[in-house]
Amino acid sequence: MTDCGCEKAKAELEEYLDRELNEADFQDVSDHLENCESCTSEHLVALALKLKVKQACRETAPDELRNAILSKLADA
Repeated sequence: MTDCGCEKAKAELEEYLDRELNEADFQDVSDHLENCESCTSEHLVALALKLKVKQACRETAPDELRNAILSKLADA
């Protein structure tokens, strides 16, 4: 187990959440999160934020708004 430290864990948190790190860096951050309450707390906040954004992106605009936007784009 390698503890990458808070600075690296926090700097790579977004990539960690999106599984964009190589396996070694992913494991380093995982190991750190297992032992650091502060970084784990930040990780949970980031997870909650990503979930809220994902939920918001699934909503569709009302037809009236959608048509108004498409009309403005067509006029441009």
